[in-house]
Amino acid sequence: MLRAAMPHEILTPDEMGAVDRAAIEAGPFDGYGLMRNAGAAIAAELLRRYAGAARFDVLAGPGNNGGDGYVVARLLAEAGCLVGLWAQGAPRAGSDAAKAAADCPVAAKPFGDYRPDSESVVVDALYGAGLARPLDQAFRPVFRAIEGAGVPVVAVDLPSGLSGLTGRADGPCPKADLTITFARKKPGHLLEPGRSLCGELVVADIGIPQRVIGSRALNENLPALWAAALPAPSTDTHKYARGHVAVFSGPPTATGAARLSALAAARAGAGAVTVLSPPSALQVNAAHLTSIMVRRVESVSDVADFVSERKVRAAVLGPGFGDFDRLRETALALLDTAAAPFTLVLDADAFSAFKDAPASLFISAGASKARLVLTPHEGEFARLFSDIARDGTLSKVEKARKAAVRAHAVVVLKGPDTVVADPDGHAVINSNGSPWLATAGSGDVLAGIVAGLAAQQMNPFDAACAAVWIHAEAGRRFGPGLIAEDLPGIVPGVLKELFAGAAVR
Repeated sequence: MLRAAMPHEILTPDEMGAVDRAAIEAGPFDGYGLMRNAGAAIAAELLRRYAGAARFDVLAGPGNNGGDGYVVARLLAEAGCLVGLWAQGAPRAGSDAAKAAADCPVAAKPFGDYRPDSESVVVDALYGAGLARPLDQAFRPVFRAIEGAGVPVVAVDLPSGLSGLTGRADGPCPKADLTITFARKKPGHLLEPGRSLCGELVVADIGIPQRVIGSRALNENLPALWAAALPAPSTDTHKYARGHVAVFSGPPTATGAARLSALAAARAGAGAVTVLSPPSALQVNAAHLTSIMVRRVESVSDVADFVSERKVRAAVLGPGFGDFDRLRETALALLDTAAAPFTLVLDADAFSAFKDAPASLFISAGASKARLVLTPHEGEFARLFSDIARDGTLSKVEKARKAAVRAHAVVVLKGPDTVVADPDGHAVINSNGSPWLATAGSGDVLAGIVAGLAAQQMNPFDAACAAVWIHAEAGRRFGPGLIAEDLPGIVPGVLKELFAGAAVR
């Protein structure tokens, strides 16, 4: 079943700092009050999960993250727990962290002397999302000792050394079993490898109200963002009112990808789906399809006539297509001639076809009345956006946003942490990805779901966000042994719960 709704806004470290300042100004909590609230939330979680622990070892840094650690150490000691405290630098005089250190009765020892034993639970309160540089190598011996001891690690805000913006750790960084953050998630909690390094993630309420957080251009991809826009048919609808999707087939030896996309589009609710097949593959496609129609096309003019006459609202081009010259010609013709509401979803071979001439695609998309959705994985992304892909200073979110602006398209940058971005700067990070989706044909199914939703006049950004989440949920539900053919059949069950207004995660 789908799970209860939760906050979806994601705050960068800089935005979180601004929210903290605004919350302090608005009251009722000052900075130290918020720090005490954070420490109390962490201590409560530790006592709930590790009630039988022999000792808690708190590692505290010199900033606010360390201040949270001092509060945790004090509260655990007051609860009767055996607590050790190791400090890496002293808090700045007069700071909230200094107040927390002064109130803590546990004597701090030098961080470099710390070595865990098998009975410890380690609380990593060294550095949080505010850290803007890699940790130096001096931290590595302690982190290695923690890893070698195999003890539980609970990170405050983020594992120390992990970038809250990019999700990368360019220096030493411990792997946490549990991470407790505050108010809202940061990009680094959801972008790999950060997602894996954080372990289980808990977002604690420390008294920052929603009015201070407000709406954001970056969100976690949760159904609360787009469920209301899912296209539910009315009682008097008919098949073409529910949208017509065209899927382009490749040659006889590579027709399966198109059929996967076509079936996914139909399962996503499109009223009619047609596979546009070259003459050589017509018999193969017809032999494997029942509810999906097949149409012979030999030229770009055939395609244009069909799209116009049959009121096609979305098309998938690329999966298994093969002929790069014809693919480029077809894509550009569709962008040049198709009228709104028409969405072109480019996947797979499309990225190789435009590798040497991406500008031609981007210029056509910018001038088109049609809407473009690109669904590359990291390698395919680099074929169209090589300079953006090479820029190591950018997060995955920033890469997708820059690409969306350049391409005049919705960009779905796939992976275990899929990012969807539109040219206006809106972006989501998907968090329900499943490793079972790493199988041939899975991306073809995703492209079909996007087209199926877009054909029902869901805007392309919402359609892409919904498709990514539904696709991942289908993979999660099936689990081990999943192959791409299994996915379309699971989609209706996910949609049924969404349409029924079930609580959504």
